[in-house]
This record gives sequence, C-alpha cells and structure tokens, in this order.
Amino acid sequence: MAKRVVVITGASSGIGAALAQTLGERGAHSVLVARREAELKAVAARSGEALAVVADVTKRADVKRVFDDAMSRFGQVDVWVNNAGRGITRMASELTDDDIDEMMLVNVKSAVYGMQAVLPHFKERGKGHIINVSSLLGRMPLAPFRSAYSASKHALNALTASLRMELRGSHPGITVSSVHPGVVATDFGLNAKHGGADSRALPGAQPVDEVAKVIADLIETPRADVYTRPGAREMIAAYYAAEDMGAAESKPPFFTQPPSR
Repeated sequence: MAKRVVVITGASSGIGAALAQTLGERGAHSVLVARREAELKAVAARSGEALAVVADVTKRADVKRVFDDAMSRFGQVDVWVNNAGRGITRMASELTDDDIDEMMLVNVKSAVYGMQAVLPHFKERGKGHIINVSSLLGRMPLAPFRSAYSASKHALNALTASLRMELRGSHPGITVSSVHPGVVATDFGLNAKHGGADSRALPGAQPVDEVAKVIADLIETPRADVYTRPGAREMIAAYYAAEDMGAAESKPPFFTQPPSR
C-alpha cells in the first residue's frame, strides 16, 4: 500500500472520508474529491499524504481535471474509487423524470466518467484498479422506497461487470471491482433526495470504519466483488434461488416503509 496513489470521490464525509483516513494510516497517497471544500480539506489534513480536489463528479470535465491534478501531483494513479452517490426516498409509482435522471447522473454517470478518465492511463501502464462502491440494494430490492437508487446501483453493477469482461483478454492487469455495503452509519439517509432517516440511528447500521477497512483490504488483495457484511453473499444467493421471489420479498430482511425520521 505504501505510496500507492488512490483517487476517492465523495471523500468529504462518510465512507470516502473513512477510507481516506484508513489508507493514510497504511501509507497510501490519496487524491480526495468532493464539492465541499472546507470538509474536504479537513479530511485531507488527517489522511497522510493527500491532495484535496474540489470538483463536481457529475461533470465530465471536472472528473478529467481530477485525473490531471492527480498526475501533476503524484505522476501516476494506481486505484480509482468511485464512491460518490446519493439516495432517494420515493416509491417506484411516485418517481418523476427528475428523480430518475438525478439518480442515474450521480450514481452511474459519475462512475462512468471516472472509469473513462483513468482507463487510458491504466492501459498504458498495463495495470490499475477501478473500484465502484455499489450497495446491497444493487443486488436485492430490500427497500422499495429506495427504488430509483436501487435501479441505479443495479445499472452500476452491470457496467462494472461489463468493463471487467471487456478488459479481461486485452488488459488482464487491470482489476475492476464492486463493493456492496448495506446500511452504514453515515449521514446518507439525511442527504437522500426527498429526505430520509439518519442512517446512523438505524438498528444494525454498520460502522463506517468497518466498510473502509473492507475497501482498503480489497485494494491490497484485489478481487471482483466484495460485501462489507458477513452473510450478505449467502442472503443474495438464497433470494435468487427462491422458487417464488415474491414470497421471499414478503419476509425479513425486506421491508416496505421508510423508517421513521
């Protein structure tokens, strides 16, 4: 990990901020990306050798500038973590065009911009690691009030796997990974479009440092697909193996109403 250069989007709080600090403790160099300058600089100050880049990753030109700034400072990029994202609290029957457009822009297109910005560099070097932070909701519709968010993460998973398969033959030294957290103790819920409960107050919310450690370990031992909670893989396999998925959706861990705020 020492001196490995890692770009992290959505780094001003939550998983991105915790990952930056974890990587700093392991000796990595970080390029931290977010829109909130003061918060981003505070994270950088406690994350070892870190460069803060204020940028909006929903804009392709900004993402290209992030890559250019990383190269100017460190001369290379080893890992690119697409972590920026936003939730939503709205049932599928209530979704507007704006709801869907925002979820796809923030959760999918920003990651595509990141992948495409760094990929030529990785191809030239013959190695590199792209990590897309997805969600358990990208595997299972555990919360229908997160409908468009879940759909966007399903799309991100498909793009991640497609890029991995595209590169397997021509550039086997490039790893493309998905990470699937569940509920994490961050302010994600409060920042969801149309409001939401504070994820930090939800029963069983996973400490953010645990999620950061899973991602840091993934950087050190690359593989295609990881879950941050024990038992998640088995839960997903059982859901898709169910004879009647509708019946499975009527039981825990599925739930239909947003938690109280």
